[in-house]
Amino acid sequence: MQSPVFKAELYGPMMGNTADSERQDITVEDMEPDVFKALLTYIYTDSLPSMDDLEGADKEEMVKHLLVAADRYGMERMKLECESVLCESLDVDRVAATLALADQHHCNGLKDVCIEFMNSSNRMDDVVATQGYKDLKRSCPAVVIDVLERATKSRKI
Repeated sequence: MQSPVFKAELYGPMMGNTADSERQDITVEDMEPDVFKALLTYIYTDSLPSMDDLEGADKEEMVKHLLVAADRYGMERMKLECESVLCESLDVDRVAATLALADQHHCNGLKDVCIEFMNSSNRMDDVVATQGYKDLKRSCPAVVIDVLERATKSRKI
């Protein structure tokens, strides 16, 4: 089973005292139906679903939702695949929000790539001017310190 959380809900002590013949419903809250459908697709096919019908920001948003779902349900490989997709689509306007997401869901590889992106090629001034960066400062000040410390270290090299 791909998800230890679903495994526990379906077969573990969380299942309750229902007989095998009784139907047990599991309620999934705080997740859009399209995201849950994509999560199930991954569980059954072991690959992210095609997102050819989504473009640009919509595709990125879906991948972010899938990363959150993968973290919530303990699906580490799916989480790594989502991180990889997000690493490829970084830009100045959305990198700070992606960094906050990476920090919140313990995606160290994505976090490192975001910080490297921000510190490379003199992008920091452009990133600091974004609303995403202002939100990052407010919600994740420790991450901003990480960014600044790495920028300082890279200048010393």
